[in-house]
Amino acid sequence: MKAVGFTKCHPVDHPEALLDLDIPEPGAPAGHDMLVEVRAVSVNPVDTKRRKTEEPKDGPRILGFDAAGIVREVGPACTLFRPGDEVFYAGVVNRPGSNAALQLVDERIVGRKPASLSFAEAASMPLTTITAWEGLHDRLKIHEGGGVGEALLVIGGAGGVGSMVIQVARQRTALTVVATASRPETAQWCRDLGAHHVVDHREDIPAQLKALGVKPRYVFSTNTTARNWDQIVASIAPQGAIVLIESQAPIDARQLMPKSVSLHWELMFTRPIFGTPDMIEQHHLLTAVADMVDHGRIRHTMTLNLGPMTAARLREAHAKVESGTMIGKVVLDGL
Repeated sequence: MKAVGFTKCHPVDHPEALLDLDIPEPGAPAGHDMLVEVRAVSVNPVDTKRRKTEEPKDGPRILGFDAAGIVREVGPACTLFRPGDEVFYAGVVNRPGSNAALQLVDERIVGRKPASLSFAEAASMPLTTITAWEGLHDRLKIHEGGGVGEALLVIGGAGGVGSMVIQVARQRTALTVVATASRPETAQWCRDLGAHHVVDHREDIPAQLKALGVKPRYVFSTNTTARNWDQIVASIAPQGAIVLIESQAPIDARQLMPKSVSLHWELMFTRPIFGTPDMIEQHHLLTAVADMVDHGRIRHTMTLNLGPMTAARLREAHAKVESGTMIGKVVLDGL
């Protein structure tokens, strides 16, 4: 079957950074696995980081996490889906990815595709949606309808994860949402998604929050945490909580002690990597979000569709993500 992968780690502008491949089809699904015909994928920072750092050892590496497609076969333990169902999901890092014509994926981390979205639009959502939902509800422990009189600061509001944090927080909590953005177009994007306020992360964040009369109890940092760490520590309220999703540079957690602030990590791959007893929660949350999309409460975040997937187009998508200037998500149609 057709796929796009890599055999050596290269910079994104190298012609062999990603290659058009012909690889064997996956075997028949077993257990809770389903065989999905991939109709669209999107690219996340995790794709680019693994392409740059994880040298394949046993043949080509097929990346890709976000996907939307059609179920072709189901394993004997499957009860949630049937062949012909349209689905979307974010996969897992320790299995072959979605940059292929067919993919095996565990049904417990799959949701029904929102009926109102195209496959491309749906593919922009799963990884960032799961990260936002788990970060807010499972890590920060903000329950549905909670957060009355409290504020959330979202670092990197216009990125893929930030875009979903804003929406999930507005739709499922009573929090005042403050997002950071540094360009007029990214600031407007955050406002359009529902942010109550936008502050510039290139300027003095604590001073801007003080001018707004806001002292966040919660911080959701989606990128450049180390660069913004001192401002995060200064901004957060005593006894607050911070959730992080990246670790590109060290931070000094000791700075949180005077305020008794708690620190949490969110990795949406944790449940499927370890096969946790509550792994099916990802199916439930994706299905809930699909309902919210179909009722017009949450919108997809696709801002660029590069067309049918080829190695050249996927390299272009990786380059756009690596630039750090993407608003929302870049998507490619299936092979």
